[in-house]
Amino acid sequence: FIIIFFYDIFKYMKFIISSNELLKNLQTLGSILNTNNTLPILDNFLFDIKENDLVITSSDLETTLSSKIKIESTITIKVAIPAKLLIDILKSLPNQPLTFSMENNILEINSNNGKYSLSYMNGDEFPKSLILEDTSELNFNSKTLLRIINSTIFASGNDDLRPVMSGVFFQINPDTSCFVSTDAHKLVKYVRNDIKSEKGVEFILPNKPLNILKTILPEKSSEVKVLFNNNNAIFSFSSFRLSCRLIDGKFPNYEAVIPKENPNVLEIDRNMLLNSTRRASIFSSKTTNQVKFEIKGNLLHISAEDLDFNNKADETLECNYNGDNISIGFNSRFIIEMLNNLSSEMVKIELSSPNRAGLISPMPQSSDDEEITMLVMPIMLN
Repeated sequence: FIIIFFYDIFKYMKFIISSNELLKNLQTLGSILNTNNTLPILDNFLFDIKENDLVITSSDLETTLSSKIKIESTITIKVAIPAKLLIDILKSLPNQPLTFSMENNILEINSNNGKYSLSYMNGDEFPKSLILEDTSELNFNSKTLLRIINSTIFASGNDDLRPVMSGVFFQINPDTSCFVSTDAHKLVKYVRNDIKSEKGVEFILPNKPLNILKTILPEKSSEVKVLFNNNNAIFSFSSFRLSCRLIDGKFPNYEAVIPKENPNVLEIDRNMLLNSTRRASIFSSKTTNQVKFEIKGNLLHISAEDLDFNNKADETLECNYNGDNISIGFNSRFIIEMLNNLSSEMVKIELSSPNRAGLISPMPQSSDDEEITMLVMPIMLN
């Protein structure tokens, strides 16, 4: 009787799911995984099955991402399945329903043309889901949050010695909000007038969860709920739940580095400036990527030179300029990044002197609800 009883349990320890839907979710969740995990269990996806709901989770202890999928099942079980092996086999299969069966720590995947077996681990060994205490709550429109991330993350740093710069600073007040990123060479200050909090809040969100949010936030408008405290944050929307540890430390005083008086103002077509800078950068020194902006009257002269290989480029563009003649050097990569992350037809560049930062902003600003200011440090001209 006991043997028959256990046979019946194992006989029904299975579920059915579409291979394409599963692969799509696993590839997204796989962006969390590290190649050098300290805990072997983190090389696995956690499959938490409760009848017709499958919640898949991946984690590196700092960041955890979960996704919920509907399946055909009547079981309740929690197992950890090797991530790389599972993704590799799914990549090689055409779209079809797959049957997953579990027995004696062996997972069997049955497809139309064959079956594949791999071992799994007890899901109870996987790190528990984060539960926050003493939380505050924010709500974002998904399109707005995506805009915030795209407008700022490219300027954040990745220096382990300055971890507070390895993310985006969220500063939300009763009347407005500000999102700032910097790597000490460039800075973006993005202001939103439609995001407010009765109680002023500040936190630094790391680059990794921000990059993951970039790929999974829906383009259609939907609500993103954010719960956070002093140490962690949880983002919940559609079928996803992302939790992450916040960066501990005080963000630099960004207002102090933004020059307030910039009497030299240049207005120019963004695409024209972007393409010209991109062409000039090909001929710049590969060490400094330096391009020279020389402005006289209503002409902008862009040049670059690599003395080691006798490479040189010169271009002249028409512009609207109000100010003194000036020559200033910039890292071409930073200028290209900034212009690429603006969408306006025209841009405004404000300068004070060759040894002080320049400010780049769109013309006009995209809407009354937002204001973007980009700062780029100069390079001393040879």
